[in-house]
Amino acid sequence: MSRQRMRVLYSGHVQGVGFRYTARSVAAGFEVTGTVRNLSDGRVELIAEGERAELEGFRDAIRDSGLGSLVRQEAVTWSDATGGFHGFEIVR
Repeated sequence: MSRQRMRVLYSGHVQGVGFRYTARSVAAGFEVTGTVRNLSDGRVELIAEGERAELEGFRDAIRDSGLGSLVRQEAVTWSDATGGFHGFEIVR
């Protein structure tokens, strides 16, 4: 299987509520690498790489972590992984 890159833009009440820290904590349970960061327009951007099934499970786990009720919309795009990440980090 080939590694994929998943980019998710979360909108809603997603800043100032521990979203990035929860996403990083959830990532520890999956074979994924990437970053999560706040955007100046109030959204949160998550970029993760891994096997497609791991990425989809990671995305589901973020919703199930209690963050789902804060998210109004998820815009997801998929592409081939670049391999440029080491671990999963919060970007400021």
